[in-house]
Amino acid sequence: MAQQDRPLLVIAAGGTGGHMFPAQSLAEVMLRRGWRVKLSTDARGARYTGGFPHSVEIEQVSSATFARGGLLSKALVPFRVAGGILGMAVGMLRDRPDVVVGFGGYPSIPALGAATLLRLPRMIHEQNGVLGRVNQIFARRVDAVACGTWPTALPEGVEAVHTGNPVRLAVQDRQGAAYIAPGDYPMSLLVIGGSQGARILSDVVPPAIAALPMEMLRHLRVSHQAREEDGERVATFYAENGIDADVRPFFHDIPARMSEAQLVISRSGASSVADLSVIGRPAILIPFAAATGDHQSANARALTEAGAAIRMPESKLTVEAMTDAIRSVLDHPEGALQMSQAALSVGRPDAAEALAAMVETLADKDTSR
Repeated sequence: MAQQDRPLLVIAAGGTGGHMFPAQSLAEVMLRRGWRVKLSTDARGARYTGGFPHSVEIEQVSSATFARGGLLSKALVPFRVAGGILGMAVGMLRDRPDVVVGFGGYPSIPALGAATLLRLPRMIHEQNGVLGRVNQIFARRVDAVACGTWPTALPEGVEAVHTGNPVRLAVQDRQGAAYIAPGDYPMSLLVIGGSQGARILSDVVPPAIAALPMEMLRHLRVSHQAREEDGERVATFYAENGIDADVRPFFHDIPARMSEAQLVISRSGASSVADLSVIGRPAILIPFAAATGDHQSANARALTEAGAAIRMPESKLTVEAMTDAIRSVLDHPEGALQMSQAALSVGRPDAAEALAAMVETLADKDTSR
């Protein structure tokens, strides 16, 4: 089949890992199913495209948001959005997508807006337990809504399919990886803060680890994801306290580090929660208090209710409480093993395939009209 004869999927996603990782996962599956895939994102999202298959055509759009900038910048937002939608519509008339899927974030507005204007088959995927602002706008204007977290709060009259959150191939490859319970041997601890609000983890977690008993510390290796502005002081603190730690602003091999970890300390972003449940690891989850609609608390619910994670609100996050939580996992190997198995019980490793099936169903409906 010639390249242009293959069905085309346009994926639109905003500039955080929470939007981009599920988008990457769907792209991987659709390429295997013989589709062409285009990705529409902004400059922030482009930072996450290194893991996308090379055959995905990446189109960078300017992101317009009311959340940032001065009065003039905000006043120009509607005009920039309209220009982006019209420009995208012209491109879609030249190369008509069979389906357009939005994963949320302001950069997904041009593609979804153009698909709405041209009445193309379109759907959204919401990763969190609360719809993001852009997905709220389009929830009533698309042909299908898929949800990664269940239950998800939806507008009245909107129905959705629970697909789960798609995870990347690198995570799928480690699905249910054997868990080595904590013990008197080398152990790994992974600290990941997500794209927002990680400073509090850099303030609290290092001293909490330093307060662990020496017989535990001497076996521990820490991988800590810290903001660039915090990285040097965090690395210095670990070094001064004799703790073996690798501190970086971003880990490109998080699936590998997670599969090697006895414990993960993390924000409860949708992708992190999905990775934990597919690989199967005990976790201490600290929901980002400023998240829209407190959606990170909703994201953490399934793992905490299953007994796979300890949820620690920011309001109760102290050095002492974190030390106690770490010890409650690392001091109890049988309990840690049960937590890892509980995480697997809520995983949806088939989420990308379920989402791909929805895409193909939409395409089939359109061709049969």
